[in-house]
Amino acid sequence: MSFKDHADNPFASLSPAVWRASTVVFDSFEDFAARKKRQPDGYSYGVTGTPTARGLERRIADLEHARHCVLTPSGQAALMAVVMGFVRAGDHLLVSDSAYGGLKAFASYWLAELGIDVEYYPPTVDGEIEALIKPNTKMICIEAPGTITMEMQDVDAIVAVAKRHGVLTMMDNTWASPLYFRPLEHGVDFAVEAATKLFGGHSDLLMGSISMNDFSHYEILRETQSVLGLAVSPEDCFLVMRGLDTFPLRMHEQSRNTLKIACWLESHPLVTNVLFPALESHPGHRVWKEQFEGSGCLFSFILKPAPEEAFSKFFNALEHFPIGASWGGTHSLVAYYPANQQKARKFALTDQPIIRISIGLEDPDVLIADLEKALRQYHSFTEA
Repeated sequence: MSFKDHADNPFASLSPAVWRASTVVFDSFEDFAARKKRQPDGYSYGVTGTPTARGLERRIADLEHARHCVLTPSGQAALMAVVMGFVRAGDHLLVSDSAYGGLKAFASYWLAELGIDVEYYPPTVDGEIEALIKPNTKMICIEAPGTITMEMQDVDAIVAVAKRHGVLTMMDNTWASPLYFRPLEHGVDFAVEAATKLFGGHSDLLMGSISMNDFSHYEILRETQSVLGLAVSPEDCFLVMRGLDTFPLRMHEQSRNTLKIACWLESHPLVTNVLFPALESHPGHRVWKEQFEGSGCLFSFILKPAPEEAFSKFFNALEHFPIGASWGGTHSLVAYYPANQQKARKFALTDQPIIRISIGLEDPDVLIADLEKALRQYHSFTEA
């Protein structure tokens, strides 16, 4: 009995097949006994993927200009897998202070307790990060721009320092995506994307990806995926592949609309600061313009000081911005990050609350009108 496709099967489709499997069967005892040799590309058990996952991994690797890709169940899982795959007790780990909160929590509350020396660095330290390198520094975790406060990092300068000292680098590249920035071409070792967001594009799945060029790194991460049980759903892989078909169109339109809305907000008298690297007023604009090819659909802004009730009025007046976490989908979203959260950071950008918005595919003029209405509600509570 054979479990393989017939070579003469004439069926073909524009849609990728969804291969569901936990158990992978083998043709012989010898093949089963040597099943680990099938990794990292082959199939030994469902946790490391089926042909559906491999198809998506190839597509993402092509986008990243990478040789290899490993999928994980979320963007957070991808960040954790890279760190867990390479960092051990006694190692020194440098993490950007503006990195994704889940990675920072994992570093502070788990890795530090496992004997790893975790240190947060100022997100605008750039080449001066060399002063923080220790003999046991193993990895630098970059995110550009920062996930809420949108600080830019000079990726080229940081990577140059890392290369001189033999330090690995990982970059969360979800904001720009490989359409506008390809970390591996800048010397970064691991490019991480939260496929939940722009790749999937419809706010209906969770997935992460890790792209790389070094085959030995690929072997380690495939084994890490297996040991940690980081399986991905083949149905979700199918949805991400379908999302990738429209990804460039969505990204270009969302980026264009985002810049229009950010420029409008920057001119509003109630807005004290728009945190968006594509604006000339942003401190990281020069680095963004030199190293990136475009801007994402996510940015933040800070309003004139007002009591908490003013923010409540602002958010509850919005009709076209649902309040929620995540971003990158076809629907716009808005989120709130209170002042105490900003003050708790080691290298805080501000001591004021931050509003973060993700721009979808709605008419930007409708979104601007919605924000204008909400800002009118906010206005009556601002300080004289």
